[in-house]
Amino acid sequence: MRDPLAEPSDLIRSVSRALRVLESVGRAPRGLTVKQIARRCELTVATTYHLVRTLAYEGYVIRREDGTYIVGLEIADRYRELVGAFRGPPAVGDVLRRAAIDTGYTHYLGRFVGGRIAVTAVAEGHRSPYTEDLVPGYDEGGHATAIGKALLATMTPDQRARYLRDWGMRAFTPATLVSPEALEADLAAGERRGMQLEIGQFRQGLAGAAVLVAPDRDVERRLALACALPAAEMLTSARVVRAKLLATARAVAEALTDNGAAASA
Repeated sequence: MRDPLAEPSDLIRSVSRALRVLESVGRAPRGLTVKQIARRCELTVATTYHLVRTLAYEGYVIRREDGTYIVGLEIADRYRELVGAFRGPPAVGDVLRRAAIDTGYTHYLGRFVGGRIAVTAVAEGHRSPYTEDLVPGYDEGGHATAIGKALLATMTPDQRARYLRDWGMRAFTPATLVSPEALEADLAAGERRGMQLEIGQFRQGLAGAAVLVAPDRDVERRLALACALPAAEMLTSARVVRAKLLATARAVAEALTDNGAAASA
């Protein structure tokens, strides 16, 4: 839901409408007619027709033989470019893959994107339980995932409170922390431990551990590293997991520094 009070004074209506059209088409994998799009976007059919024709010309939607529209391949291209930009240079991906091979655990990078916690890179390990929710994109359970906790821990208590009010504290499992007070205590324990943990809070049988890679005054430049593993292994291997995570975090930081130096040379 958009906040009408936050609407910019220089809002370009045609761009806003075109994005609403794309959102509506993207939510309808079977496709929508122009009249259906107009109704969902609360636009006139004539306006919708012009927007859809423009989007089709640019490749962002495709008209099918039955007259319905679906998202076009340009959307996939833009998504790949976005994921690539947030994933970082190839050397960072190499570090994640080596860590996944060495430990057998899936490794993730995460950061704030537009004020929300997002997973920006993943390297799968063969020993980690697979979860379809931990893929590049927004993390809907920042309070319940290790990578989310590592980033939330960099905020002030007031910033965290606002974040939790905005995005909620959904109970993913019976172990999920669903009160700000419980989360504050958990984050404090993670700070003392030198690693944020969750065991069965996001998915039963799954555990996660995370450390900060790059602290920064700019919220959106903070980067966290996490790994996922069977919950039973976390209970017996926490110290080893922490040591390996910290080593991998240093390697990621070095890869980012080397890439920055190369870019400025």
